[in-house]
Amino acid sequence: MTSDPQTPAGSESATHQATVPDTAAGRRFDAVIAELFPQYSRSRLAAWIKSGDALLDGQQVRPRDPVRGGETVSLEVVLEVQTRSEPEDIALDVLFEDEHLLVIDKPAGLVVHPGAGNPTGTLVNALLHRDPGLNALPRAGIVHRLDKDTSGVMVVARTLVAHTALVEQLSARAVHRQYLAVVAGPLVAGGTANAPIDRHPRDRIRMAVRDDGREAVTHYRLRERFRAHTLLECRLETGRTHQIRVHMQHIKHPIIGDPLYGGSLKLPKGATPELVEALRGFKRQALHAETLEFVHPVTGEPVRCSAQVPEDMQALVKALQDDTRIANEKAR
Repeated sequence: MTSDPQTPAGSESATHQATVPDTAAGRRFDAVIAELFPQYSRSRLAAWIKSGDALLDGQQVRPRDPVRGGETVSLEVVLEVQTRSEPEDIALDVLFEDEHLLVIDKPAGLVVHPGAGNPTGTLVNALLHRDPGLNALPRAGIVHRLDKDTSGVMVVARTLVAHTALVEQLSARAVHRQYLAVVAGPLVAGGTANAPIDRHPRDRIRMAVRDDGREAVTHYRLRERFRAHTLLECRLETGRTHQIRVHMQHIKHPIIGDPLYGGSLKLPKGATPELVEALRGFKRQALHAETLEFVHPVTGEPVRCSAQVPEDMQALVKALQDDTRIANEKAR
């Protein structure tokens, strides 16, 4: 199937034409047009078919109508501004970049999307400054998010082709998302937290494990075991809001510093002064998105990006290592 080149995401409008191949004869119009114009989601195309912006040989047809092969499909669309936030010159640590994608290392403390309490100074504002054309993409090209105080790797789409493909990969659970978390308690083995998550029934800021929630699966394994804590490697199979944080609380090993799910701080008996200071001073969830792997939506090549553990989390791990070593030496 052939079509004209993709119109850049920053354009106000786009006109496309393509020829239906003979091999598509008998197939539904909506299925064929989705293959002719993969840069647009099926929901967008369905809306344009209904509105008459997608025509078959100049005629408006129904999504289910069959094609014969050889017809001309014309598509008249307006790429409306999706993101109206103001661009801001905020530095970004870019791990990978091409015309289709940006992969960044988000620092802890940076809010992803503007909201009531954070209208400016967000990742969206920074992205629009770096690439103004992102205002034509949903959420400025952001296809997944990290909580404000979670650091690490995020991928951002720069074109509709990339956005559609990345959303599909996430939905198909084909994106590898690996996190590091420092949790309370010395785990003896890894495992899987398979517990549905939805909004807390009384506190709308929090999420909770609920029988009527959406499926949520987190795989975890030991990266390093300390005297009274564990450094875990967590892999997301699904991507619910606060998923790792809720699941760690659910298995009775909450993430250190988590203001919503961490509970009260419990200091290990005989902890070194350095560890006491490190634990009391760690005021965010000790959670870092370490590695992201996916298939490039255009080239088909594998993309793997990793972000270095931030200094505050490195210092926490060092204090835990030293405390464990000193305790072991005393026990000899």
